[in-house]
Amino acid sequence: MTFKELNIIEPIWKALNEKGYTIPTPIQQQAITPVLNNRDIMGLAQTGTGKTAAFAIPIIQMLYLGQKTNPQKGIKALIITPTRELAIQISDCINEYAKYTNIRHTVIFGGVKQQAQTDALRKGVDILVATPGRLLDLMNQGFINLDSVRHFVLDEADRMLDMGFIHDIKRLLPKLPKQKQTLFFSATMPPAIATLSQSMLNRPVRVEVAPTSSVVDSIEQQVYYVEKQEKNNLLIQLLNEKRPQSVLVFSRTKHGADKIAKHLCKAGIGSEAIHGNKSQNARQRALTNFKSNKTQVLIATDIAARGIDINQLELVINYDLPEVPETYVHRIGRTGRAGNAGTALSFCAQDERPLLKDIQKLTGLRLPAIQCPVCSR
Repeated sequence: MTFKELNIIEPIWKALNEKGYTIPTPIQQQAITPVLNNRDIMGLAQTGTGKTAAFAIPIIQMLYLGQKTNPQKGIKALIITPTRELAIQISDCINEYAKYTNIRHTVIFGGVKQQAQTDALRKGVDILVATPGRLLDLMNQGFINLDSVRHFVLDEADRMLDMGFIHDIKRLLPKLPKQKQTLFFSATMPPAIATLSQSMLNRPVRVEVAPTSSVVDSIEQQVYYVEKQEKNNLLIQLLNEKRPQSVLVFSRTKHGADKIAKHLCKAGIGSEAIHGNKSQNARQRALTNFKSNKTQVLIATDIAARGIDINQLELVINYDLPEVPETYVHRIGRTGRAGNAGTALSFCAQDERPLLKDIQKLTGLRLPAIQCPVCSR
């Protein structure tokens, strides 16, 4: 199937073709047609599946075709995303896809002066990409009116929850027109997100990209059976022995990530934690330090780790095993990229044995167990 076969119009198809985008990804194949048919969408997909194009392309097309029949001014599509980085990425994609149309868009986010953003808004935009805080701020100042919105996208909903933005979203919803198309995307579906989606969507089409269960062959995987109270000592010993240049450590909780970073820093191992309770600037700084090798160890929760893409990451450590086995595949897939070898080590306490069993069932692999050097003392 090609984009042409999905009835994408020539100006958009031409822009896609120039970028080498001719074959839609599975999420795009599932979503584009129902979006063009003005259906609400419940999308379950991880970052990197092509979901931005799945909602942006049909929205651009509908706005472009609707300009002759409905030339009213005002923001016609609103896309909400949790972080500045994601907002910029989505804006860049829209810029590519809308290259041969006259659709106008802009992106707004906090942490910078608002003058350039308000200037763009005054000129008029069809599509607005925004983070929740800056959007509500500019609405309160009278720069933004949402009465003309016909398409509303909530992207990375579970990450919104993790970062504490759900209250902002609930404040925003009553300010949107009742008659609109809503496209709701989330990688996971915790109860609070499921409840939110039910309140927002009208007879949605469910589109889902199941996480792959394949594990990269170049990744060496091992498990340490360890007593819970000995995990910190094991982590410190392994890092001192192996001395890897860059290590990504996964914690199940934000509080846990902070505790691990504190223990490592006490042991003289440069480390930082990244999770939803950290400010955007703190997260970006930690990520930049990690990518430039200023920080040896980055401790992350699953949701906060989504923006981390490093080709030469030597080692991933599952300090806590994930409760969803597919998450294990995504975690370890951050090493062993671009033809490089990688290692994934997992710490398994007694109460985590059932989680390990689920992981081995999903992957079809029995992870080799290594004698824990700190438990046998």
